Amino acid sequence: MEVRRTAAIKLVVSDDQRDALHETRDQFLRCANRASEYCWNKYDHAKCITDKRKAQAALYDDLREETDDLHSNLVIGAVYRAVEAVKGCVERWKKQQRVSQPEFTSWFMDYDKRSSTIQRTEASLSTRTGRVECDYVLPSDSPTPYERYVLSDEYELRTSTLHYDDVTDEFALHITTRRYDNDNDNENADADGSTDTEHPEQTVLGIDLGVNSLAVASTGTFWQGDDYDHWVREFEKRRAKMQQNGEQEAHNAMARLGRRERAWRNQYLHTTANEIVTEAVENDCAVIVFEELDDIRERLPWAKWHHIWAFRRLYEYVEYKAPERGVSVKQVKPHHTSQRCSKCGFTHEDNRDSTAFDCHSCGYTVNADYNAAKNIGLRYARKQYHSLRSRQKSGIGDAPVDVRINRGTMTDDGPRPVAGD
Repeated sequence: MEVRRTAAIKLVVSDDQRDALHETRDQFLRCANRASEYCWNKYDHAKCITDKRKAQAALYDDLREETDDLHSNLVIGAVYRAVEAVKGCVERWKKQQRVSQPEFTSWFMDYDKRSSTIQRTEASLSTRTGRVECDYVLPSDSPTPYERYVLSDEYELRTSTLHYDDVTDEFALHITTRRYDNDNDNENADADGSTDTEHPEQTVLGIDLGVNSLAVASTGTFWQGDDYDHWVREFEKRRAKMQQNGEQEAHNAMARLGRRERAWRNQYLHTTANEIVTEAVENDCAVIVFEELDDIRERLPWAKWHHIWAFRRLYEYVEYKAPERGVSVKQVKPHHTSQRCSKCGFTHEDNRDSTAFDCHSCGYTVNADYNAAKNIGLRYARKQYHSLRSRQKSGIGDAPVDVRINRGTMTDDGPRPVAGD
């Protein structure tokens, strides 16, 4: 059985190193987008190129010439990342889902053992101007994921992905490790370390798109959407004032306001989608699970109209962005996720009362949206990975699951850590 774990480590980066990394990332994304363009067939998705070796053979020489001094393995890594994204689109297309050519815009670079050297206190990373050696910023709490996985003799170092947060101006290296519970499993691995089949031991992040919050994760992270609601109301007020003036200038001003509003909404949801994907990556989650959005207007008649629009767009953004960071996105049936107790499994419509969930069987009290997010993750885990060892079992003997959850009690105001959740 293959087990993969990821440790996210912040880096100390000087100004010169920062410039080198930014320049290298630009070239990396250029390679990834060129590969995506080459592999994509917008007229017949069945003819998209999903073979890594074929794409590498066709593109490698040209990309090396176009990107000057970019390390050869960074070029290959960019091509492989594009092929994986295209492959994911083809799989969704086969399920009759809407797809479009993958485009890489977020800040990341994939490093392997040849383009990077992972050491005990620092990492050496290839850039266009040579290697940069960056010290780690390690938390004081022990044991850290770095100590548990990177320094462990049980885990083998695999690829790493460098990320940059433009808000905090910080770089972080996400180091992927692997171990085998059975040596025979090693025979199923490809040359690049991947396997032909999606292994069942994966951690799931459930996401509830609710009325009280824009989104809630099974880890206990809330995206309240208060700013979103506030600015939607502000745009509505401005539009109402302009509608009172029938002159052409007022119509032009309304058109400009509409463009600003659409741009603002899209940016807000892009940011939220990035944060959801980051939440999955930082919690070692391989799958993000949403409810199916079919008939959501009928299922949530009390939801604000702009929330309904935001739900669909947010899901599309997460579905688009997640594969870039090695995370897949799935959906499950929505039946009774808001009425089922995530602790004991008892399901009744009286369990939920507005923002609160109070199980009438076991007495479990928790934030309603958080309870639904856990149920979404649990439903997918039971369906797909029923043979996993349990990290959480319900009191009525449900099948073992592996869902990333918060270790505290969630109140209506959000997380409140307590012992023995």
